[in-house]
Amino acid sequence: MQGQISNRNILQPFEAGLAKNLVPRDQWKPFPQTPGEWKKLLPASLQQSLIKKGEEALDKEFKSIPATVTLEFARTGNRTDYENISFKKRTMLWNMVLAESIEGKGRFTNHIIDGIWSVCEETFWGINAHIGMQKAGNGLPDVQEPIVDLFAAETATLLAWTDYLLGPELERESKLISPRISYEINRRVLTPMVNAHYGYLGNGNHPTEKLNNWAPWVASNYLATNLIMEKDEVRRAEGVVRAMKIMDQYINGLGDDGSTDEGPNYWFAAGACVFDGLNLLSDATDKKINLYEHPFLRKLGAYIYKMHIAGDYFINVADATATEKADGLLLYRFGMATGDNYLKSFGAAAYHASEKDSNPNEMFFRTRILYNLNAIAACETYPAKTTDIPDVWLPNVQVMSSRSDKDLFVATHGGDNGESHNHNDVGDFIIYAGGSPVIIDVGKGTYTARTFSKDRYNIWFNTSAYHNLPVINSYQQSAGREYGAKEVTCLQKGKTSQLSMNIAGAYPKEAGIISWQRIVKMNKSTGVEITDSYNLQRPLKSLTQSFMTVCNVDMNTPGEIRFSLPENKTVTLTYDTVLWNASKEKVCMGIPEEKGLSSSWGGKDIYRILLTAKTLNSKGQIKYLIRY
Repeated sequence: MQGQISNRNILQPFEAGLAKNLVPRDQWKPFPQTPGEWKKLLPASLQQSLIKKGEEALDKEFKSIPATVTLEFARTGNRTDYENISFKKRTMLWNMVLAESIEGKGRFTNHIIDGIWSVCEETFWGINAHIGMQKAGNGLPDVQEPIVDLFAAETATLLAWTDYLLGPELERESKLISPRISYEINRRVLTPMVNAHYGYLGNGNHPTEKLNNWAPWVASNYLATNLIMEKDEVRRAEGVVRAMKIMDQYINGLGDDGSTDEGPNYWFAAGACVFDGLNLLSDATDKKINLYEHPFLRKLGAYIYKMHIAGDYFINVADATATEKADGLLLYRFGMATGDNYLKSFGAAAYHASEKDSNPNEMFFRTRILYNLNAIAACETYPAKTTDIPDVWLPNVQVMSSRSDKDLFVATHGGDNGESHNHNDVGDFIIYAGGSPVIIDVGKGTYTARTFSKDRYNIWFNTSAYHNLPVINSYQQSAGREYGAKEVTCLQKGKTSQLSMNIAGAYPKEAGIISWQRIVKMNKSTGVEITDSYNLQRPLKSLTQSFMTVCNVDMNTPGEIRFSLPENKTVTLTYDTVLWNASKEKVCMGIPEEKGLSSSWGGKDIYRILLTAKTLNSKGQIKYLIRY
């Protein structure tokens, strides 16, 4: 299981000569700066699509963020109202910037200026959930202490590219617009980063700390902003090295198999941000920094398709969502750069499935969007056919998946309960059939103040009782790196793929478990078999087993649970009626965090099927068979 730092330091050898290899600011032109250049690059249909998005913003107001909305996070835990205003404003501005860059008629310019001014006038560029990072704590932001969170970095990049793309046009309207952009970016991001000691960026590069998605997400945005806006070439080079150190440290914390414990949803804000940074470094050094052929980078890209189930469904460990509109152009480019033809095809397929959306995650990653626009012509003609990978094993995050001959899919994992964005879910498994969810990991909901607080595990879908796991003697799994799976072994041979693990260590000692060996086995001809063999210090007082689903369920036949699927198909789970009583409950606690769940499951109700033990022994073996 990953948890250690591997000193790959793949960018470190390029630090010493960085200053002499860096293309000067006034010569660095990575993207078109005139409508004529854009029109040569982009298909006419895409030009019109991007202009139409800009037109949709023309009659919309750039709203200010009221102090009382800012205070909602401290008062009620709500961060959504603030984010809705902030993110929408930035998306409107970006869409008009692209539209004006392509069209070049000046009809978007006035409202773009309004947007720039509105953003520059904000007290705080981050979100209200991150104000607590300031010394003054949660509440209203302290204008005297700018901090570089994810969204301050995103905002700086948005304004930096705005200035890059439209600088001369803005200057014709007023000679104070570009200087204002420069001033705000410098005081809010570039200067704070010089002496930044943020934990999520390595506390000034303490190289033994393992970093999460914040590090590459901030670093890639900071890198772009610094390259575009920093006029002092010495400071500019220092900023590039600073970003390189952060990215190196993040890469060092990943598994040797290229995996992340944050799941596929966060990969697009992490591993993909590493790629964004490498794109910038290659362009800004005239390809002197070119690491695309490094074998680890290929593994980093391959992770995303190894976690794919079907359509928009991905294996959703931790806080990852079950569905993700994959950025096909990004994936195509990643595959092209690393020489991974499967990733190129996977990206091309995702691009076409999204109806050729060049910007599926339009709220963020503006640098990525610009690079995507460069790749459209090549991606359009690349073969978009892929064959599902039959078996996957990622040892560093202990994730296994397998597909049967009949399109039954299982994924399971060991790991521990101290992972980034952790759910208490060691030994959990999920089942899909024909590309449809059957037994699910519910995933993440709407983030509130409770999500990243001491109350995290008072949110039901973060707990083991609402994963496909047992509750033993009334004890659920506990949170922390020390609570994890042991004796984890994966066997994949012929028609069989299985993961065996002792999950006893994921539960507190008070549960009285000596061992709880879970085997999740795919027999590609017959189905999935779950076997739990247990040994306890004394006879069980109570035992339940949960199965989470969004399917309509028929439980009228004892010993069988029938899950209804599209096209009148069914999946059947069989259990021993001597051991269990079965019941079903609709899960709805009425908490604010539940609001975000429906997006993953198409608004379907979520159910928990609960098996309650009738026989209570100190030793035993339990089996479930799942057929399609």
